[in-house]
Amino acid sequence: MKSYLVDLRRLIGNRLLLLPGVAAVIHDAAGNLLLQEKSSGEGWSLPAGAIEPGETPQEAIAREVMEETGFKVISTDILGVFGGSEFRYTYPNGDHVEYVVTLFKCQVHADKGIWTDPETKSLQYFARETMPPLALPYPASLLFS
Repeated sequence: MKSYLVDLRRLIGNRLLLLPGVAAVIHDAAGNLLLQEKSSGEGWSLPAGAIEPGETPQEAIAREVMEETGFKVISTDILGVFGGSEFRYTYPNGDHVEYVVTLFKCQVHADKGIWTDPETKSLQYFARETMPPLALPYPASLLFS
């Protein structure tokens, strides 16, 4: 996807780009939510990313979670689809995006123990009351249902 996005950005600069994406809701045995700390300093987010050309949303969520967490997951449910101006984001490099995100509930099937995505600084499970703010405004009621 990076070359696809790089090609698009070459054509449009950092103007607003509408992107299909996926995000994962993963809980530990105690019901805490897994969040990814971005190495870019952007803060915390759900394991998430853009859908690549030719990829299904289910394939995208499995790939993104593996890259960002090292977990092999099975998506068990779609919790919602989100978009609109609340899902606009400006990256530190000035690129503007608006995501249309399919939010999946996922179960960890296997843990390889390492992630391969350099965007991940750390991973941590959070209880609802201690969760840090997220870059995108997913409803907490869905994140902890």
